Amino acid sequence: MPEEAEPREVGVGPWEGPWPEGDHWDPELLREGDRRNVLDHYRYWSLDAIVADLDTRRHGLHVAIENWQHDMNIGTVVRAANAFNAAGVHIIGRRRWNRRGAMVTDRYMHVHHHATVADFLRWAKAENLPVLGVDLFPDSVPIETYSFPERCVLVFGQEGPGLSEEIHQGAVATLSIAQFGSTRSINAGVAAGIAMHSWVRQHAEIPGGP
Repeated sequence: MPEEAEPREVGVGPWEGPWPEGDHWDPELLREGDRRNVLDHYRYWSLDAIVADLDTRRHGLHVAIENWQHDMNIGTVVRAANAFNAAGVHIIGRRRWNRRGAMVTDRYMHVHHHATVADFLRWAKAENLPVLGVDLFPDSVPIETYSFPERCVLVFGQEGPGLSEEIHQGAVATLSIAQFGSTRSINAGVAAGIAMHSWVRQHAEIPGGP
């Protein structure tokens, strides 16, 4: 039998040489090493310092998830929201959600809870944020050709039932993702990533872009 490959170590070990100066460094990470799944730029930074730096360049995009059935996909949506540096994540319905799929990325996000759809819609109206649902409804418009507002909140439903009718009625538009296979829908976590990236392509400053 072939020998098993050595597991690849993630991150970096203890800091070598004199410690750097600055309030953003984490003494424990400098001493023990930083094995977190963070960009190299953030190696040895404290959690609070990373969040503060992200806050200086959050996008105008918010992400909301309906949580009526304790959907396992919520963690995946939160992880994608972190990757695209969304301004906030909003959980509608049950406060508790499965954080395993988020891979601790929720610690770098501002996560808010709204007990009901009505509460969420009132918040969005007060913040002057257009609500955009992502689901397959007869009146949904293609996300591929939709012009996103710079500030908005994308709402995703449960795996299976999708968005509630209350969100459907409260949204300024619902967006559909073009599909070309045999199944009616795609995984909610995958759909969320596609939708967020659609907004990014229109409004984010792309590194290395023109």
